[in-house]
Amino acid sequence: MSRTCRMSFELLATDGKARRGRLTFPRGTVETPAFMPVGTYGTVKGMLPRDIEAIGAEIILGNTFHLWLRPGMEVIKAHGDLHDFMQWKGPILTDSGGFQVFSLGAMRKIKEEGVTFASPVDGAKVFMGPEESMQVQRDLGSDIVMIFDECTPYPADEDVARVSMELSLRWAQRSKNAHGDNTAALFGIVQGGMHQDLRMRSLEGLDKIGFDGLAIGGLSVGEPKHEMIKVLDYLPGQMPADKPRYLMGVGKPEDLVEGVRRGVDMFDCVMPTRNARNGHLFIDTGVLKIRNAFHRHDSSPLDPTCDCYTCKNFSRAYLHHLDKCGEMLGSMLNTIHNLRHYQVLMAGLREAIQQGTLAAFVEAFYAKRGLPVPPLD
Repeated sequence: MSRTCRMSFELLATDGKARRGRLTFPRGTVETPAFMPVGTYGTVKGMLPRDIEAIGAEIILGNTFHLWLRPGMEVIKAHGDLHDFMQWKGPILTDSGGFQVFSLGAMRKIKEEGVTFASPVDGAKVFMGPEESMQVQRDLGSDIVMIFDECTPYPADEDVARVSMELSLRWAQRSKNAHGDNTAALFGIVQGGMHQDLRMRSLEGLDKIGFDGLAIGGLSVGEPKHEMIKVLDYLPGQMPADKPRYLMGVGKPEDLVEGVRRGVDMFDCVMPTRNARNGHLFIDTGVLKIRNAFHRHDSSPLDPTCDCYTCKNFSRAYLHHLDKCGEMLGSMLNTIHNLRHYQVLMAGLREAIQQGTLAAFVEAFYAKRGLPVPPLD
């Protein structure tokens, strides 16, 4: 079946293992390394589409599983696709629903065909397999479609991880077949738990099937940080150099820096938005807790070095007041700041790779936090 992918990837510069690249779609360009804000239900919580654009995000993430269950494809398709429904003009990556199904725990039953589960919306019995996931993502008009896979739990011994990884590979082939002539990019997902040989077998299997990009799945699922770093020490460098590499569901600013140092191009995480709603705000020295009483009389901006709408207009005292009163504007302003902080970090990493000064950038990043630079394997 002849198919031309509507996404292209260009590698512009490298510094050590780190890569500076560019993804091009009909809907726009994404400079990499990139951080994608998460818009689970067709909204990045508390953010208007113009706000998302203003903080510098070029691509966002939507959630296949949740949008399929509510409002359902009929409602979204009546508007065109997800871009039209939520009025976001840029590219959208949708996850396949595999991780959400994994998160249901005892509420789900996994078989070769797919997964049967009780809908978290109304308790109805629902089935999703690779074919259903690909159809939903096609209907959503996704620019990057993720294969349907099983997220290997943590901890998982080698036998459990192997069975899970092999099932994911069979589902990867079915996802590819079902994707058919869809010109959206299709990404495979490397699984295998914390077992290097299984990860490499997964990667080899995905390479044989052939995808437009590859993701690292099954991390940020409860494993200690050093376990995640161990996987990142060997895996990205083994992935094809001419395709984008996406680390799913990660993470803190430090995790983004460590991922970039090891050759990752794309990240997503709910952390900046979720933490914002809890009054945990990212600044260069670490995390500022706006809920703390000593901010009550502080008329200085949240971060004097930040150019976001929040920092240019409001004081810490005002943000503290909004948080104490449970005002929704507080969450909105906090979210604008946290997402801008992440985008500024990514822009700094891109510039440093381009200039060949990544080591100095990383050193300065950790120095501001009073931390040593973690070693690279």
